Amino acid sequence: MRRLLVLIALVLIVSGGAAYWWLNQPIVAAGETLELAIEPGTTPRGVARDVVATGARVDARLLYAWFRVSGQDRAIKAGNYEIPPGTTPIGLLQKLARGEEALRALTLVEGWNWRQVRQALAREDQLRPDSATLTDEALMAQLGRPGVHPEGRFFPDTYTYAKGSSDLALLRRALHAMDRRLEAAWAQRAADTPLQSADQALILASIVEKETGQARDRGQIAGVFANRLRAGMLLQTDPTVIYGLGEKFDGNLRKRDLQADTPWNTYTRAGLPPTPIAMPGKAALLAAVQPDATRALYFVAKGDGSSHFSASLEEHNRAVNRYQRGQ
Repeated sequence: MRRLLVLIALVLIVSGGAAYWWLNQPIVAAGETLELAIEPGTTPRGVARDVVATGARVDARLLYAWFRVSGQDRAIKAGNYEIPPGTTPIGLLQKLARGEEALRALTLVEGWNWRQVRQALAREDQLRPDSATLTDEALMAQLGRPGVHPEGRFFPDTYTYAKGSSDLALLRRALHAMDRRLEAAWAQRAADTPLQSADQALILASIVEKETGQARDRGQIAGVFANRLRAGMLLQTDPTVIYGLGEKFDGNLRKRDLQADTPWNTYTRAGLPPTPIAMPGKAALLAAVQPDATRALYFVAKGDGSSHFSASLEEHNRAVNRYQRGQ
């Protein structure tokens, strides 16, 4: 076999014109895209065979000879690749040596809760579902955060991933991204913040994220909650109640729901809830630590996505009658 390889290589080198022609011939039929998975430890000879096994129109011995003659045979990287129509032996080796894997993208949306993140991961059929059978506790332990609740701990962004990669790897990137964003925000906190820790900032930011209908109101909403915390008032924010209800929430928040005590019900319990209620984005994180200076203690949705802010209960009640009750 070694003699055959040397002979093939010599033929390619000596027959410069023929070699040039062969190296620039497409190995994938028009309209086809081949999927190639290279496992760690696969030899260059094995890679050539795997390429042919995908349906590529090329001789495995010639392809292996090209890998060797090029001097890049040891640069080929394991991974999952897509070989599109028009790919030539030259283009294929460049792709494999650079590690240009087939990438997919998953967007984690600002304001999503952990249940929605789990559902989004489950829909990604190109991600290896390593987290699917893990409890929340076991999952966080796998990510190096034993005892930490997963809610709000992952930064909402678009993450690319290679086909067949682990969903735990994607979550680990999102976890570290939130760590960095939260650390940066906490370093910029206002001197008079009522928050005692970065974790509290994350919790408040998640509430601000869920309460904000229009971006221009975000700082004032954070300011209302900061004022309430300083005054020792109940936060009385509906999204925390809804979060506490979980899957029992049917889309209609009733008076009895506001009175139903859960650890997240800020109508029945003072201070911040025990965990975030969603994934806050960068703007919500910054608003939580740098709220607008305001005298407002109340706000109510106006029906167009914006909010009306009030410094007194009397003014607030008038706003509720106007915007919520049409009086």
